[in-house]
Amino acid sequence: MALTKERIAEIVKEFGANEKDTGSTPVQVALLTEQIRELTEHMKVHKHDYHSQRGLLKLVGQRRGLLDYYNRVNREGYLALIAKLGLRR
Repeated sequence: MALTKERIAEIVKEFGANEKDTGSTPVQVALLTEQIRELTEHMKVHKHDYHSQRGLLKLVGQRRGLLDYYNRVNREGYLALIAKLGLRR
């Protein structure tokens, strides 16, 4: 269920300014999105796994907060990020 080091490195390389840029908002949102997608697939199979369901909801809320912040700080970057990740507004 956890992301592999290789997958994390790919995401950081794609969304970060460089390969060590793990703290920027776009990278954090992209990593959270990948985790959310994996947990969503897990929840489709294990419908009664309420502990994972709570974790999924926490991740969604954390991503929402980061996206709201990024929207306030950098509107153009926000629009490009949600388009690239395939997220709704």
